[in-house]
Amino acid sequence: MTAQTLIQIALMVAVAKLVGEVCERWLKQPAVLGELLGGVLIGRSMLGLVPASDPILHQMAELGAVFLLFEVGLECDMQSLLRVGGSAFYVAVAGVVLPFALGASAAHLLGMGGVQAIFVGAALTATSVGITARVFADLKCLHTKEARIVLGAAVADDVIGLVILAAVSGLAAAHTISAGSVARLALVACGFLGAAIVAGRLATPRLLSLARRMRTRGALPTASIAFCLVLAAGAAGAGLAPIVGAFTAGLVLAPTEHRMHFEPQVKAIADLLVPLFFVMMGAQMNLQSLNPMTDAGRASLGVGGALLLAAVVGKVVAGLTCPGRGLRRATIAIGMLPRGEVGLIFAGIGLQTAVIGDSLYAAIVFVVIATTLVTPPLLAIANRAARLPVGPLAQPAAGKASEARV
Repeated sequence: MTAQTLIQIALMVAVAKLVGEVCERWLKQPAVLGELLGGVLIGRSMLGLVPASDPILHQMAELGAVFLLFEVGLECDMQSLLRVGGSAFYVAVAGVVLPFALGASAAHLLGMGGVQAIFVGAALTATSVGITARVFADLKCLHTKEARIVLGAAVADDVIGLVILAAVSGLAAAHTISAGSVARLALVACGFLGAAIVAGRLATPRLLSLARRMRTRGALPTASIAFCLVLAAGAAGAGLAPIVGAFTAGLVLAPTEHRMHFEPQVKAIADLLVPLFFVMMGAQMNLQSLNPMTDAGRASLGVGGALLLAAVVGKVVAGLTCPGRGLRRATIAIGMLPRGEVGLIFAGIGLQTAVIGDSLYAAIVFVVIATTLVTPPLLAIANRAARLPVGPLAQPAAGKASEARV
């Protein structure tokens, strides 16, 4: 690693924290948005201080994505997820199926091929747990039934979205699509998740107990991180995205008694590496692709607008049709809007595998930014209109990790 690369990494971390602080402190927006915009500032579109094609920086960013999903998995309580009830399950499934169908249909109508259309639809499926949790926390209404439904549905979205990501990643690598290939990849993804969770829960108690008894400094967090990397490698070996394995590792380790002893160290490493992922996502964006003064830019903005409409309508319909009595469905619908980190992961994989080009990548990032920006003020308006009761601030288990990130 050269001195220039080390300086670039230091610059990326510094810009991520500084612009993230500006967004969070003064603009009242999630810090993750600042990290993304910081990447745009120092990337190919503006200052050009970070080369978007540098392989070392890409590897560092991918490692950040692995730690991000590992951290999210650690904060996902599977028992709580199973207890969220029919309303949250309905919102989760409808909130995946509708944006996927609308996004893929829009992409097809815009002339995109089969794999590309499916990839675009998949990029619109997941809701950001962290961003939504942060907004509900700021409004002091995390205790409400609507917030619990949204957060439970968003966590379920993550699980469903990762299965979709695993299947779509395989399609992206093959650049071809058939009913058989889709079914096979979906079965591989579900099989890997199930087998890894079962085998991991049998093996990790002994592994962590042994590490806890060791006198070597940092043995326990090292063992947990090694377990995460092994599952990430296993996912990659099975033809899935490494982050699927990292998320599974988090799910396996979340209920263990040793978690409280290694989680702070994992968070400390994630605080360094995860911003590199978001900065690199911004650095790869070519703003010229969205220039309204050019024909290509206007076309990209049109695509971005169509995808934004599909993304918003799909989640809003899922929220407004949520079953249950006495629910403020507008709050649920708005809470499901932000795409956040998972949408960026989809976009990054699409760009790396050449399924999408610069203009479509910029359009997807535009959707992520737009849905992130509109959620806080719209939720505040819905909150005031409904006159929700203000209660003590509660912290949902499913949203803690991502809330810490944003």
